[in-house]
Formats: sequence, C-alpha cells, structure tokens
Amino acid sequence: MFSSRYWKFFFEETGNIARFAGRLFSQWGKPRYEIAEFFRQCYIIGYKSLPLVTLTTFIMGLVLTMQIRPFLVDYGVESQLPAMVGIAIVREIGPVITALIFAGKIGSSIGAELGSMKVTEQIDAMEVSGTNPFKYLVVTRVLAATFMLPLLAILGDVVALYGAYLGVNMSGVTSFELFWAKVFKYLSFSDVLPAFVKSFFFGFAVGIVGCYKGYYSKKGTEGVGQSANSAVVLSSVLIFIIDLIAVQITDVLNLN
Repeated sequence: MFSSRYWKFFFEETGNIARFAGRLFSQWGKPRYEIAEFFRQCYIIGYKSLPLVTLTTFIMGLVLTMQIRPFLVDYGVESQLPAMVGIAIVREIGPVITALIFAGKIGSSIGAELGSMKVTEQIDAMEVSGTNPFKYLVVTRVLAATFMLPLLAILGDVVALYGAYLGVNMSGVTSFELFWAKVFKYLSFSDVLPAFVKSFFFGFAVGIVGCYKGYYSKKGTEGVGQSANSAVVLSSVLIFIIDLIAVQITDVLNLN
C-alpha cells in the first residue's frame, strides 16, 4: 500500500520526535527554571484559546442533542437524552473535539512561531548569548500545553452540556435541575477520570509536535508554513491514536 520511502520517512520522523521528547524529559527538571515564561505561555495557550473552545463546544453540544433527539423519540426513550448526551460528551466527544481545536490553534501557532525564529536565526543567537533556547522555548510551551488542555477540556464539557440543555428545551421543557440530575445520575468516576487523564497526553502531543516541527523548521518562509501545517496534521493524528489506546486501556480496566 505504501512504498518503502514512506515507511522510511515514518520511522525516521518517529525516532526524531522520540529523541526530541527525550531531550525534553532530560532538561525540564534542571535549573534554570523559566517560571515567568511558563506562566506567560499558559496565558497565551490557555486563556486566549477560551473563546474558540467555548464557542465550538457549545455548538457541538447543541447540535449533538438536536441530532440524537429524533431517534430517541422514535424508540420512546426521549427521557434518556440528557444521560446519553452527557456520557458521550464527557467520555469522548468533549476531550477529543477540544484537543483537535487546540491542535489547530496552538499546534500551528507554536510551529509557526518557532519556525520563524529558526529561519531568522534567533534561536542561534540565543545559544551564542548563553541562553538555553530549548529550555526557554520548548520546555515552557510543552508544559503549558500539557497542563492547559485538561482545564480547557473540563470547561468545554461544561459549556457543551449547557448547549445540550438548550437543545433539549428546544422541543420540550426540562428544568435546569432535572437535566443536570439526569446527567450526573449516569455518570461515574470511571467515565470522568480517563477522559481527564488522556487530556494531559493530548496536550503533551500537541506541544511536543508543534515545538519539534518549529524548532527544526527548514530555511525560508515556505518552511515555516510547512512546519505549521505538518504540526496540525501530525498532532491531530496522534490525538486519535492516543484516544484509541486510552479507550482500549479503559475497557480492559473496567473488565477487570
């Protein structure tokens, strides 16, 4: 299906990203600690992503409810709509959609920013001046992405459920208290915890791929564009792979 050239590129790219991640793990616990830059990246990566995340998840919850409702009405189980939508959003749809939005906005931003710094030799200038560019540019961004995405995912779940509440009331009347009571009645700790934990891995994947693509960007403005584009594509693929692995692990643990 794929030629040997594609497989060679795949394994080389996997090895390079693994080495890049290994370099990250070896340096993030060593001084000097770039605390100020870390919080600045948390503000940029987390806070400035709020409008896009909340808007998208709100529409997602609203549309999902409107699409599912007719099928439940046909089978006479319309009363289970809040529970079904709640489980779907919290367990799967909310974290994955938030992560994909995050990859599109933050992954491309990091790739383009570091890529432009690479082609304009700003990273080389930092090395000459005695600053550790990897610590300052890469570690702070990866850590910020890793910690901010779970918070955005939680907020996205809440906003999506509120959108679902409005969707339920478009064709009927369900009180706010009753809607949330039905949602939480069928949600369990085993639904919330795996979704929260895998969000950390989603954030790490977006951060490490964006930094890797930007840090080793090719020369020229075309290389910067390619870095931003490939960061989004690769991090989106990794999100689906991580999600698949997380679902399998969760199913095994639940069976045991």
